[in-house]
Amino acid sequence: MTDALVAFLRARLDEQLEKARFASSTVAKAPERFGVDPEQAAAHARFSVATAEVHLALLEDTVIPHLGAGGAADRTAEYQLRLLAAPYVEHKDYPND
Repeated sequence: MTDALVAFLRARLDEQLEKARFASSTVAKAPERFGVDPEQAAAHARFSVATAEVHLALLEDTVIPHLGAGGAADRTAEYQLRLLAAPYVEHKDYPND
């Protein structure tokens, strides 16, 4: 299941980053259309994109390298993987095996 969960999570996080970039670009171009001032729009855009990038970095740089390592490192990596995937547990493609 770990491989399936990694693939699933990577796809979701890639989607989140794409959505964050699109939304931030859209709102930044016309913040008044969304009822926010330009500074708030810019700050929220940076936050949304940074959050998505951080989740991807955590997965790629600190979780995946330690999966299957055995011992405490493996257990911690698997726990971190499940934490990162938790918000998507009700997604139709969440691996249940």
